[in-house]
Amino acid sequence: MAILEVEDIHTYYGDSYVLQGLSLVLEEGRILGVLGRNGVGKTTLVNSVVGFNPPRRGRILFKGQDITHTPSFATVRLGMGLVPQGRRVFPTLSVEENLKVAQGGNNRQRWTLNGIYELFPRLLERQRQRAKTLSGGEQQMLAIGRGLMTNPDCLIMDEPSEGLAPLIIRDVWDVISKLKREGLSILLVEQNVALALKLVDYVHVISKGTVVHSSGPEELWGNEEVKSRHLGI
Repeated sequence: MAILEVEDIHTYYGDSYVLQGLSLVLEEGRILGVLGRNGVGKTTLVNSVVGFNPPRRGRILFKGQDITHTPSFATVRLGMGLVPQGRRVFPTLSVEENLKVAQGGNNRQRWTLNGIYELFPRLLERQRQRAKTLSGGEQQMLAIGRGLMTNPDCLIMDEPSEGLAPLIIRDVWDVISKLKREGLSILLVEQNVALALKLVDYVHVISKGTVVHSSGPEELWGNEEVKSRHLGI
């Protein structure tokens, strides 16, 4: 059953026509990967889905409800979580304050502070530290924890491996794998193809604001033309 359906959306930034008839479906309990080079519309897709920059045409359904023009705070209340590109933690708040800010807003109580600290023991060690004093990897853990504290039914992750050291990437990927095993629906937007394909159940490649290839991860990895032309590998 589909938890998120994006149907033929057309999104602009001012006069710039970015998403040009993009469609995708995320099945409940699955990880859908969205891959592509820089500047092809991946973050614009995220912003359209969560309500930061709604499309001018097309529609977006979440759990069967039309959320095309729903503001972002309301999509969170409906059960959509976000781990944004660049982490965007609150720098002057402590780790625990960052997590508590995201708590509440719906009736689901799947994730608590203790649950996040169990998932990321390093955050427990640094719970009183200001977020700006954390390493990049620790800030990414905090961003994921904050997204989970909204108790989402669907988590959107925008470039979670960006700028991280290999050992930290492994830790983050282990956490995403655990979330997958627990049945959380995830839209994973990534540029690191090799990493993403280890996790996703299905993948879309986008270029110039539309989907140009859709397949399982193994099929994409074996398609040299698509990888070379649209992913630069």
